[in-house]
Amino acid sequence: MKAILCKSYGLPSNLVLEEISSPQVGENDVLIQVKACGVNFPDVLIIQGKYQFKPPLPFSPGSDVAGIVKAVGTNVKNHKVGDEVFALISHGGFAEEAIAPKHSCFPKMPGMGFPIAASFLMAYGTSYHALKDRAKLKEGDTMLVLGASGGVGLTAVELGKLMGAKVIAAASTDEKLELCKQYGADEVINYTTEDLKSRLNEITNKKGVDVVYDPVGGDYSEIALRRMAWEGRYLVIGFAAGSIPKIPLNLALLKGCDIVGVFWGAFAMRDPKANTANTMQLMKWYGEGKIKPHLHGIYPLAEAPKALEEMMNRQVRGKVIIEM
Repeated sequence: MKAILCKSYGLPSNLVLEEISSPQVGENDVLIQVKACGVNFPDVLIIQGKYQFKPPLPFSPGSDVAGIVKAVGTNVKNHKVGDEVFALISHGGFAEEAIAPKHSCFPKMPGMGFPIAASFLMAYGTSYHALKDRAKLKEGDTMLVLGASGGVGLTAVELGKLMGAKVIAAASTDEKLELCKQYGADEVINYTTEDLKSRLNEITNKKGVDVVYDPVGGDYSEIALRRMAWEGRYLVIGFAAGSIPKIPLNLALLKGCDIVGVFWGAFAMRDPKANTANTMQLMKWYGEGKIKPHLHGIYPLAEAPKALEEMMNRQVRGKVIIEM
């Protein structure tokens, strides 16, 4: 089979397309003929050796896969050869075949295209876990989403609105913010042309926001934390800006607020039953037409490095997909 390989840590241009052996199926595994794989920001980090998880070299990046079951392990009862599925894997998705653990593999809904299915699990799974399980988002809460047009940011805007919050979307261009409006944002802030602090004071009448969803990190994190309402919840999603902010902890004391880590991948592995329940709710909403991924672009396997470069340069709105 063909696969994109990371043989040494570095930029997307270092990746190579090669023919390799098919992966071996363990007793609790599902072998998937990959039809599409979502590109996520952790893929940019993992090929540079900057992610929490470092698979042994050489490896293929990619964790959001959709395709057709090709084989199953002896302990797998819920999937059979020929089933159309989507799954979360640790790595290996930028390839024609991939192995998924049985507990992180789900049946694809009829009529749901493979690119849509491959854009679903990580982005929506992260945001729903963050808002439901970690922030305990309530109807009427005010939520700020930083990096709101990105893969996870846009799902946070969409789900936050669906769950009854007032959503403030912050992004770097008016074009990105226009997309956020289409996905339900009540207010928007262009933080390259507007002052984030003063705009948040204006929008909230200086009361602050109840929830901050931060997949960006960098310079705006402390500003957002300072604009938090009493007993607010600050969600630490990731660091797309490249730098991990150093937060003065006295702010948490003064605001009586929580700074909450969100590591959906670990949650999905540690509590598969709860993750399955979350996924079923998301699929229900998708089936009802209440949520729908935005596809920025679809690239063939050989052009996966180009897709990663766009992600690294923060040019992506919504999701980028690699199609086999």
